[in-house]
Formats: sequence, C-alpha cells, structure tokens
Amino acid sequence: MTFRYPNGKKYVPKGILGKTNSVKKDERFSNRGMTLEEDINETNEYYLTHKIAVIHKKPTPLQIVNVHYPKRSAAVVTEAYFKKPSTTDYNGVYKGKYIDFEAKETKNKTSFPLKNFHDHQITHMKRVIDHGGVAFTLLRFTIFDEVFLVYAEDILPYFNEQKSGRKSIPKKEIEQLGTRIPLGFHPRIDYLKIIDKMIENM
Repeated sequence: MTFRYPNGKKYVPKGILGKTNSVKKDERFSNRGMTLEEDINETNEYYLTHKIAVIHKKPTPLQIVNVHYPKRSAAVVTEAYFKKPSTTDYNGVYKGKYIDFEAKETKNKTSFPLKNFHDHQITHMKRVIDHGGVAFTLLRFTIFDEVFLVYAEDILPYFNEQKSGRKSIPKKEIEQLGTRIPLGFHPRIDYLKIIDKMIENM
C-alpha cells in the first residue's frame, strides 16, 4: 500500500524511528527481539489489564484514495495520504495526570540524532508541559538494547541548540539526563516506575 503526505509526496520509511511502518516485522530486529513500539504496546496492555494506567498509541489519521476489491466481501486499501502530521506516539492517564510521550530508537552507538524528532513533535511536548501534563521520550540504543526515559524539559534545550548546528545528543549526556529502564518480562518496559518519582515531587 502506498502512503502519501498532504503535499502528495510519497511516504518512504527512513531508518529506525521507533514506528512500525509495515505489518511484516522489520528484519533488522529479528535477532534482537521486539521493536521498541512492540515492547511499549505490550507494556501498556499490561498497565491496562492490571488497572494501573490507560495509555494508548495514537492512531495516525489517513485519507483513503484508492481501494481494491479482490472479493465482494473484502476491500484492500492500495493508496492513502497522511491527513496531517502526527504529534507524539502515546498518550493517556496515570494517577490523574495526563501522560504524553514519543518513542524513538537508533542504531548509533555514541549519540542520538536530533533529526529523528520533528518540529511539530517538539512543539507538542512544549504545549503539554505548559498545561501541566507529563511529557517525555523513550530512547532506545538498539546496539546495546538500552532504553532511557528522558523528560521533555531536559531534552527540549537541545533542539534550540540544533538551530546553531547541533546534530545529536551524546549518549553520555542521555545517561546523565535520563533514567535507564531495565528490561523486564511483565511489564517489558516499566516506565511508570520512573514517572512515579516525578509525580511525588510535583
């Protein structure tokens, strides 16, 4: 199926951006278990089932252009457009707080590329913070299979520096700013344990 942006340009998946763009599992992750998105979805399902939190992946609004009907009882979408840029990947409610976050992964060993984030995502996180919500990012270094939670307040200054030429955030700085999340079984990525500490100090 072909996806197109509102301007008509064909959508082509670029590298590892923390989003699953195909039903077929990405072969790059075949030897490393699930993708970050799959891990988070499984974690959120655990939270929901155990009545801990209600957090879901945001659907991407699409405008269907062409549909193929191989059978009378079945329809296959062959071309669609993204109606508008998405904000962040996930949102929901936890302990009365609005939760909103973006998930990204990279194969880089020493830094996290800023180009993995889009301007509208940065703007959205700023707005969430302004309204008292909890905004953050989950960053995975796939080579090491390490996941870090970094609050939006700590990561946003890097995007101001991007205008002056900064290309990435060194891994060492992410380790200092963020909190590494040990990978578990159920839940897989228990990020709410870290959010608990933030809520206690609010």
